[in-house]
Amino acid sequence: MQTIGIICEYNPFHNGHLLHLEKIKEKFPDSLIVLVLNGYFLERGEVSIISKQNKTYLALLNGIDLVVELPFVFGSQSADIFANMAISILEKLKCDYVIFGSESDDLETLNKICDYSLNEKDNYNKKVKEYLDLGLNYPTALAKALNTNFSFKSNDLLGISYIKSIKINHYKIKPLTIKRTNDYLDTSLNSNIISALNIREKLNNNTDISNFVPKSTLSFIENITLNNYFPYIKYKILTDHDLEKYLDVDEGIQNRLIKVINNVNDVDELINQTKSKRYTYNKIRRMLTHILIGLTKEDAKNLKLNYIHVLGFNKLGKSYLNKIKKEIDFPLVINKKDKVYEYEIKCALLYDMFSKYDNTTFEISNKPIKIDK
Repeated sequence: MQTIGIICEYNPFHNGHLLHLEKIKEKFPDSLIVLVLNGYFLERGEVSIISKQNKTYLALLNGIDLVVELPFVFGSQSADIFANMAISILEKLKCDYVIFGSESDDLETLNKICDYSLNEKDNYNKKVKEYLDLGLNYPTALAKALNTNFSFKSNDLLGISYIKSIKINHYKIKPLTIKRTNDYLDTSLNSNIISALNIREKLNNNTDISNFVPKSTLSFIENITLNNYFPYIKYKILTDHDLEKYLDVDEGIQNRLIKVINNVNDVDELINQTKSKRYTYNKIRRMLTHILIGLTKEDAKNLKLNYIHVLGFNKLGKSYLNKIKKEIDFPLVINKKDKVYEYEIKCALLYDMFSKYDNTTFEISNKPIKIDK
């Protein structure tokens, strides 16, 4: 039996995710699927519109065997850190493959790009920075630094980070791709498989999304965005005299935040008043999330993963866990004094301010969701 790892945010779980799972089952019919799941506050600084516990339930309901957590302190950072920790977890759980969606579906080229970025690291990073300073977006800066016409899309970029983690750490896990049928940034498509961003845009416009997600997803969607937390972000910006201690608050941007905060009415206005060539929309949104949660640079630099939090499993997943417990030297039990866990509790408490569900109890109880399937 092959053990397949996937890494997802499920914001929300949609038809494209179902296709992803179906393709894995086609390729590996006798397999176990392990999901590393990002929780309440996500990699691009977004708030998940489905809670961690409900995303876990949906994953198990739709064919995943074992769900484990990607903690906030790693899952809310840049793509390389997000990817490195997620791949590390899959490696610890002895997965044979990590399978990710890819716009190009060209694993050979992704490997070559990754090799170049590692072998020519200093020169490559210097060129990327130079192009970013000129105001180019990251995919364009990357293409120019690599001197390639390759069209970098969101999932290919993340895939390069996955491959990079495997190569740097000499992991045994092997990367595979599945062709992605839509562009993450495309908000105009109306086929039955569209991006999560497109679905969230439709929700914001009060458009029916029932054609784009499984029926089970609909009842769990919550109307929560970073804008719900704007008053709390504003309060911290106005009262915390050491904003620079928080992750991603760099190069004096705290002065711009303080300057404009009383002239804006929501997070979008704040970002638009603050963004520049150096600070993109997503980077500022991620920074505001770190200010809200209180994730400091010191903690982000020093915190390590000391346990794997099992969120849920079915019969096959439980059997697999029982088997690998004897083979791995890594705890599958939370240490509730661990600072990584303390940040998860903070996230759950903040999420529960606007959620229909009691997510804090789910975190504190540490009881995995079980499905007899």
